[in-house]
Amino acid sequence: MAHFDKDKFAEYITAHVSKQRFGEGRCAHYVRMALAAAGMRPVTWPEPARLWGGTLLALGFIPVPAPNYVPQKGDIVVIQPVKAGEAGHIEGYNGKNWVSDFVQDDFWPSHMYAKAKPGFVVYRRAD
Repeated sequence: MAHFDKDKFAEYITAHVSKQRFGEGRCAHYVRMALAAAGMRPVTWPEPARLWGGTLLALGFIPVPAPNYVPQKGDIVVIQPVKAGEAGHIEGYNGKNWVSDFVQDDFWPSHMYAKAKPGFVVYRRAD
């Protein structure tokens, strides 16, 4: 299995954010590109962020238990949608901030997500 370079992931995702302050609604694309820069070659590239869990598992990421969770560089979280039928959200941790298609101020990508607190899974590579 390919090596996951956390530093390259963090550098790429931070350097290639959208010019729009709150992104373009393309979080899955931006995270996918950062994964590729870090040496990962996903077999599938789901467009809705909510469907990325299986892809991350296939790449050797494992779920991290939520209680007492402390983010680490290279962590990726898949957040379920607030409303049925929406795409959900995916973001990566660069060692300082959560980043998707924009550098986020918080774990939650928006006030709507922070208020609803939908289900999520954090994934981490062991290497």
